[in-house]
Amino acid sequence: MPKSLFIDPEKNFEKREIVLQDIPVCHYNKTVAEEKENFTKEELLGMYEDMVSIREFETMLMTIKQKGNYNDKEFTYPGPAHLAAGQEATAVGEAFSLGVDDLIFGSHRSHHEVIAKGLSAIKKLPDEKLIEIMKSFNDGVNYGIIQKYSGEKTVKEQAEDFFIFGIMSELFAKDCGFSRGLGGSMHAFFLPFGIFPNNAIVGGSGPIATGAALYKKCNKKDGVVVANLGDGSAARGPVFEAMNFAAMQQFTKLWEDGYRGGLPVIFNFSNNHYGMGGQTKGETMAYGDLVRLGCISENQMNAERVNGWNPLAVIDAYRRKIADIKAGNGPVLLDMVTYRFTGHSTSDAMSYRTNEELEAWQQYDPLTVFPKQIVDAGVATQEEVDAIHDKAIDRNKRMFMLASDLEVAPYTDYKKHPDFIEKFMFSNQKVEKMDDRPCEVNHPKEENPRYKKIQTLARYAYDEKGKEIPKLKLYNIRDGLFEAIFDKYYTDPTLISYGEDVRDWGGAFAVYRGLTEALPHHRLFNAPISESAIVGTAVGYGMAGGRAIVELMYCDFIGCAGDEIFNQLAKWQSMSAGGLKMPVVLRVSVGSKYGAQHSQDWTALCAHIPGLKVVFPATPYDAKGLMTAALNGTDPVVFFESQRIYDMGERFVKDGVPKESYEVPFGEPAIRREGKDITILTIGSTLYTAIKAADQLQEKYGISAEIIDARSIVPFNYEKVVESVKKTGRIVLASDACTRGNILNDMAENITQLAFDYLDAPPVVVGAKNWITPAFEFDHEFFPQPEWILDAIHEKILPLPGYTTTQNFTSMELLRKSKLGV
Repeated sequence: MPKSLFIDPEKNFEKREIVLQDIPVCHYNKTVAEEKENFTKEELLGMYEDMVSIREFETMLMTIKQKGNYNDKEFTYPGPAHLAAGQEATAVGEAFSLGVDDLIFGSHRSHHEVIAKGLSAIKKLPDEKLIEIMKSFNDGVNYGIIQKYSGEKTVKEQAEDFFIFGIMSELFAKDCGFSRGLGGSMHAFFLPFGIFPNNAIVGGSGPIATGAALYKKCNKKDGVVVANLGDGSAARGPVFEAMNFAAMQQFTKLWEDGYRGGLPVIFNFSNNHYGMGGQTKGETMAYGDLVRLGCISENQMNAERVNGWNPLAVIDAYRRKIADIKAGNGPVLLDMVTYRFTGHSTSDAMSYRTNEELEAWQQYDPLTVFPKQIVDAGVATQEEVDAIHDKAIDRNKRMFMLASDLEVAPYTDYKKHPDFIEKFMFSNQKVEKMDDRPCEVNHPKEENPRYKKIQTLARYAYDEKGKEIPKLKLYNIRDGLFEAIFDKYYTDPTLISYGEDVRDWGGAFAVYRGLTEALPHHRLFNAPISESAIVGTAVGYGMAGGRAIVELMYCDFIGCAGDEIFNQLAKWQSMSAGGLKMPVVLRVSVGSKYGAQHSQDWTALCAHIPGLKVVFPATPYDAKGLMTAALNGTDPVVFFESQRIYDMGERFVKDGVPKESYEVPFGEPAIRREGKDITILTIGSTLYTAIKAADQLQEKYGISAEIIDARSIVPFNYEKVVESVKKTGRIVLASDACTRGNILNDMAENITQLAFDYLDAPPVVVGAKNWITPAFEFDHEFFPQPEWILDAIHEKILPLPGYTTTQNFTSMELLRKSKLGV
């Protein structure tokens, strides 16, 4: 909401027409004979060799899936095989145009792009660098195998064997795979060659590649980023969100000199005319020609439709578009006309298309047309072309024999290493800054108005006489969050923040107020209302080497970014076997007064997904310390905040919240009040509900309650809780999340296992009703109240003399509600 962009009503009501630019469609279609002066013989033969390498690799997979045999060796491959036979020229032309600093992201159908980029990188890298890469990967194990069995003499030939062997081993789930077999066919990648993860979720790479481009832009790193997508992916919302994000006008209108200009990203749609079994143009899509989607932006994303079956046409397009990007005119959309000869997968019988159609396209097969052009142009003889063909096939066969050999390339021994995957789930590292350079800020920390005001606030809620300090003079939870984030901006130059209305407005709940004055646009900016893009780009930003903190205004909006949180943010560290880090903090606020779609606590959803750390501070001390720990770490953190208590002062740390930076370790609950008769474990703002309940228990019934604040949900150390239960013999667990599926149910089960011999009654969970959230006027009817905790204790744990319940916690009521699904 920048004041610098004046919205003029008169101009908005002017009568006019919007004139679109003409979009080039297959303008380039030159032959090798017409271009042979612009390419060397080695380059042209290299393109053909790489196309053959791809085709043979995919032929191998098809043969294995259909016949259980390849190269006269029986072999079973149970994994997925989404083949791109027919799309080789597009991938090779693209890879030819890219350097090692240029990154590619792909889809479930990306063997061709991976192989093309890898073989291209090998051609461009010096021998000493290739040796360094091969020696450093997997402690040199793969390089040792190649040196022993390859038989190749030159470094580049060894590197080609190394690469094909590594990719094959990955597909075959071998320990020698580039992700130790944890990525597989649909997630194959190799970072040293600029090959970033491919994605099993259709269109999933769109936001992630955009985030990697954002990293390059915000950190002035060389290279462009390519999002390799299929035409079917253009139907997915995250792809539209990513293209809009990449083309946001603020990049050219608001960002500072040196950072002004569009994102360096190319959305490369391999348009093979089918989204699984449905035809895109003419059946399942609305665009007619996919290239029209470029009209999403004012400059039409420099969109162009290209003959993807001519590698020279692809190279021509890439050279021009990369020049556009370097001039600051990105992003780019390329509609690459291609075709796949195989079905969606090897189990696809292709009943949706005719043999006549296949035969018509086979007449233009690049693997037939391109080598003929090479010979006809006099670039090479037929014998030389045939030798290149045989060399590529021979390499594939040799590497198959190695990758399929259990002695040479064994599977991971899970019996010997039962924690093999476990150790990759989190990196658990602390990295103060992701790059070593000065931080770009607008002024020194001490000159910031918000920072200066915070220094004057009382950091403990009570004065020396025990009198409560007025809220306006009190350091609160939003101050703790601000201070941790603000400090990090002055230590990590890669840190950026974005979300809905975070700049100028200061975020929906004023946590960021004061950051606008301190930070240039490229470090703090407003994102569109695009939750998938917000989280997905943060994934790419972190994956590429930066640190991001992004915000979803309400916890309920997690559903809008479900894939990006649960399939992307959570999984890439483990799917990369630890090769990637994910220093991303996702802030989400839990509401209470905005109705059914804005007032839900979804901690359980995030805690359920392996690979996410989940925290929920309830005090200013913890808000600052946990946020500092999150921002110093290298793991993805979903950081829950309760709107109920943003104004809450520090009531537990009597020395007050320290002004200097500090960490609160993840996983360690805090004892907020000691007691001997019953334990109450809380998550989030129910800490204060529990305190009120404990006061009543003590005052009216002489029962001493020990209160434990979970603070961290994943990870969670049960030791303090178990020790408390050993003392009290009883426990109630409370949170604002609906009772059914509440993460407290898991905690209760674990506590029962860990402290069964000490429990005098089963643990009881007190949560919100299994309803939609009603209006704020009925807050007390839906969310846990102090009385509910007393009700649960009276009905299920310890009868309270003369107590009258307000809620029914009996077993009969549980049965009744369960039958109704409420």
